[in-house]
Amino acid sequence: MASDEISLNAAPYFIVYKDSRIDRLIGNDIDPPGLDPNTGVESKDVDISPEVAVRVYRPKSAAGKQEKLPLLVYFHGGGFCIETAFSPFYHQHINAWVAEGNIAAVSVNYRRAPEYQLPIPFEDSWAAMKWIAAHSEGKGPDEWLNEIADLNQVYLAGDSAGGNIAHRMALRVATEGLDGVKIKGLQLIHPHFWGGKLIGEEKEWDPKDLFVVENLWFVVSKDIKTLDHPIVNPEHDPDLGKLPAERVAVYVAEKDNLKVRGRHYAECLKKSGWGGTVEVVETDGEGHVFHLFNPTCDMAGELIKCLAAFINSGRHG
Repeated sequence: MASDEISLNAAPYFIVYKDSRIDRLIGNDIDPPGLDPNTGVESKDVDISPEVAVRVYRPKSAAGKQEKLPLLVYFHGGGFCIETAFSPFYHQHINAWVAEGNIAAVSVNYRRAPEYQLPIPFEDSWAAMKWIAAHSEGKGPDEWLNEIADLNQVYLAGDSAGGNIAHRMALRVATEGLDGVKIKGLQLIHPHFWGGKLIGEEKEWDPKDLFVVENLWFVVSKDIKTLDHPIVNPEHDPDLGKLPAERVAVYVAEKDNLKVRGRHYAECLKKSGWGGTVEVVETDGEGHVFHLFNPTCDMAGELIKCLAAFINSGRHG
């Protein structure tokens, strides 16, 4: 019998019950793939296993050309619990990014908590990474990636929980290897990290907000017993300094409660012995993932330009 006892009330986003049922209050809409009339970007969906799907994007410039383009691999956010790669929020965002940057992209759709506890979302994302790597010699299962994706110029990115996943995938490339793929950069947009001790402005949070953020980790993973687990708090990850990316950008927003963790991630990376360069880019006057909720605002347009410029500044070939 279903229980109506609530484990975590994260309304207006989702409500999780003690029997692991979830009411997803947003993020249930889907935009189909195809030709986007606003950008000329074309997309299609590919099932890479019974559990994992991806949406592949190519820019208008790719038509009839053999030019190899940098590849963005994107992991959607939503607290590991809501949204999909096919959400209108994400579909519009990736279309705009691909068009602005003249890049190829793969947006990963992973199974979600609480039904599928961490590390399942990580394992699904790693399966997508291995599928991408199969195209390194131009002989993979997807024609678009074979033709236009330069796997020596791969950028991992994600927002919120997706930023956490992008970070984990980069570290997994470092520790396990992924033949045929070179991670050039990592772009974490309002990333979802936390820790056992409050830092900075977190001490001023509303206790109700703190409760949701802290207890979410125990809802999405039965294996996480402490908020200083490396998945939650990269400061305590002995592999942090092994990050394979040459460059990292962390994007934060002035009115986002998680901005402190984004800045802290950058500081920890600098202290880890990692040899790359990291920058923090802050958007004034905006909140968490504002660019998804209001994609036509001026600041969202500026963020898209910034995201694309990061990739193009490292471009070759």
